[in-house]
Amino acid sequence: MMNRTLSIRKKEPARHRFSMSTFRGLQAPELSKKMSRLIKQENSAISAHEAAGRERVNIAAQLSEWGEGTDDDAVSDISDKLGVLMAEIGEQEDNFAQSLEDYRSLLKQIRDTESSVQPSRDQRAKIADDIQRLKLKGDQSKDKVDVLEQELVRAEANNLVAEAQLTNVTRQKLKEAFDIHLAAVIERGEKQILLARHARRLLNYLDDTPIVPGDARQAYEHADAAKQILEAAENDLKSWESTVEPIHTSAGETTGAGRDQEGQGESGLTGAAGNANETGTDGAKQDQPQVSGATGTQPVAVPY
Repeated sequence: MMNRTLSIRKKEPARHRFSMSTFRGLQAPELSKKMSRLIKQENSAISAHEAAGRERVNIAAQLSEWGEGTDDDAVSDISDKLGVLMAEIGEQEDNFAQSLEDYRSLLKQIRDTESSVQPSRDQRAKIADDIQRLKLKGDQSKDKVDVLEQELVRAEANNLVAEAQLTNVTRQKLKEAFDIHLAAVIERGEKQILLARHARRLLNYLDDTPIVPGDARQAYEHADAAKQILEAAENDLKSWESTVEPIHTSAGETTGAGRDQEGQGESGLTGAAGNANETGTDGAKQDQPQVSGATGTQPVAVPY
């Protein structure tokens, strides 16, 4: 209800979301194809939520305009104020869609990491195949085999870092993404329930006592009370606070050969309005060998 007047009869221009279909899912490496399809489908779902929100706002405006044309003061006032609350319910759908965009951007980080790991897997497999092919040729290829075996050790080390980074990013970002998603579901639900409860209060001011032909209805005297309901709804929205339970995370810790015992800390918390610890190996010792991994240079215990 923020920045909204107490009437819905002046239409506001609908907001349109720019979107473009892509062939990324078809062109993606095998490792990231499934996540690419999920991300594309989420984009369609987000567009549907935004479209539903716009339709709700338009329907609310039509409800108000219809009531104005009934020449019934009570129906006109109640329908207008119902329109305000129903439009705000539609706005919550749009806010939900915006949160889904944040959730979707985190899924993209998983997809991008999967895509970056695929070349290291392919390189390791190619070198291993070349070694087997040369060994079948006999002793004349021994020197080439020795060179390739050294390359294979380096490729396996690179892949080891990439695979570790993949599992770290996957777990961290999946947790962060659905933290945002589910918190947004709860927020949308709680706010829409709040608005619906106030809208139901308005209905009590509409006298539906039957009259006989020729009788006149009593004058409508609840305009001020109905206005107070809108103000109460607006105040409730302003004072709404999230009550979701925070999600625990240990993303700032590292394990394995590169773990720095002094850098270990307590498990953190991540929430829709909180700060999450970043996945990484910042606590690793500086004198360890560095090998290029899936998402950057990472310390690793190199097996050679």
